[in-house]
Amino acid sequence: MTLVASSIVYRRRSWMLAAGVGLLRWLGSIAIGLAGLILVTFIFAHLSPVDPVIKVVGDKATPETYAAARLALGLDQPLLLQFGSYAGRVLTGDFGNAWSTGQPVVNDLLRAFPATFELATVAIVMGAIAGVGLGLIAGLWPGGWRDATVRVVSLLGYSVPIFWLGLLALLLFYARLHWFGGPGRQDVTYELMTTHVTGLMLIDTWLSGDSAAFRDAVSHIGLPALVLAFYSTAGIARLTRAAILEELHKEYVTTARAKGASQARIVIRHILPNIRAAIITVIALAYAVLLEGAVFTETVFAWPGIGRYLTISLFASDVPAILGGTLVIGVCFITLNTLTDFIVGGLDPRLKP
Repeated sequence: MTLVASSIVYRRRSWMLAAGVGLLRWLGSIAIGLAGLILVTFIFAHLSPVDPVIKVVGDKATPETYAAARLALGLDQPLLLQFGSYAGRVLTGDFGNAWSTGQPVVNDLLRAFPATFELATVAIVMGAIAGVGLGLIAGLWPGGWRDATVRVVSLLGYSVPIFWLGLLALLLFYARLHWFGGPGRQDVTYELMTTHVTGLMLIDTWLSGDSAAFRDAVSHIGLPALVLAFYSTAGIARLTRAAILEELHKEYVTTARAKGASQARIVIRHILPNIRAAIITVIALAYAVLLEGAVFTETVFAWPGIGRYLTISLFASDVPAILGGTLVIGVCFITLNTLTDFIVGGLDPRLKP
């Protein structure tokens, strides 16, 4: 009994040590990525042709006013001190004030990010279900009409410009057929009546108990989500198809068939567990791309997310807003990518970093 108890304690300590090392490695990779992101945005800010002092005081300011503003902004200090000050502000959530809105950039991003998060989440759920389903169909029946159809859909998803697809979808399903709501997240009537608690329109309208407002929110998010889902489906379907075809030629599948296992059992019990790490990885990457801000889709559908916010900021040469949006997008990408590695490593120890 003593040996058994000692063995259990040893395994528990070993597991805790491995988990602690993995967590430290995960946090370390996030910290390194964030430091690199801060450095890159700082360099871009200094390479920008826009003079921040002119944006603050105007182009008609006197030399004395210009010099005082430059001193107040800390631009007279060495670059190393400027970077330290910039990094300190960023780490405390201070991205400065947006030149185009006059509001703190963090407030603008807190209003824009929930819209992008909601749209990207709905789109990736649709794209993951459709992509994995189509990939399974193409992989299990290769060379036939099913496979050809899926490959054509994937090719269209890669090649058709997303802004053109969005405009066509608006023309057909909104202007002609009236199946979906128009641009924006809600009609003006419902938007004024909805209490914004989470910033996620589907949840806020659901919590309000107004079924008409909820249906309106669904109708508005449906079309841009379908456009983005179609784009994501292409990559997910192609990878799933390739993974299925690779697994079908392995010995364990042949052995399972020789034992009389059905096709459905082989797929569910054997193939899918072996390819789930690859599927999760491609879905996570597609989700990260959507969270980066679907610039064209949000612009076409007047969706008030980060992509549209960055587009407006770029046209206005609003450097603080651009840098703040870039930092938020980078943090989302780094966090999601690291979390995916952590999950995949847990599912398959061979893939641990």
